[in-house]
Amino acid sequence: MAKVLIVDDQSCVRELLSEELISEGYRVTTAGDAESISGHLRFSQPDLIVLDLYLDGPDGIRVLRDIKREDPDLPVIIFTAYDSYMDDPRLCQADGYVIKSICLDELKGKIANVLSRQQALPATPEAKPRCLELLAAHGS
Repeated sequence: MAKVLIVDDQSCVRELLSEELISEGYRVTTAGDAESISGHLRFSQPDLIVLDLYLDGPDGIRVLRDIKREDPDLPVIIFTAYDSYMDDPRLCQADGYVIKSICLDELKGKIANVLSRQQALPATPEAKPRCLELLAAHGS
C-alpha cells in the first residue's frame, strides 16, 4: 500500500490522520516541522504528502515549493483550516486542497484519487505549464 507523509505542527492532527489512514491500509509517517521533511523524503520515500499551510518555521507555501523542486512528481495535498488560499496561484503545484474538518472522508477520498491518478499516468515534463504562468504573473 502507498506511503503517506503527514506534515502538521499539531500532534493531535498528526495522530488523528495517522490512525485514520492506517485504518485505510496506508503506511504513514509524520513530521511536525518543515525542517525534517527532507529526511523523510530521502529515507521513507512517501508516495504522497499531506501538508498543513501553517507550520512552525517556514510556511506551507514555501515548503510546497521546496518539495516540488526536489521531486516535481510527488503529490502534495494541502490540508488546512483556511479556505482563503484555495485560489492562491502559489499553491498551483499542489495536487489537492482540503479544508480541515472532523470528518476526514473528503481528505481520504482526495488521497485515493490522487494516488490512483499518479499510478495510472506517466510523469510528463509539461505537467503543469499553467502553474508556471500563474506564478510568473503573481511575482513569486
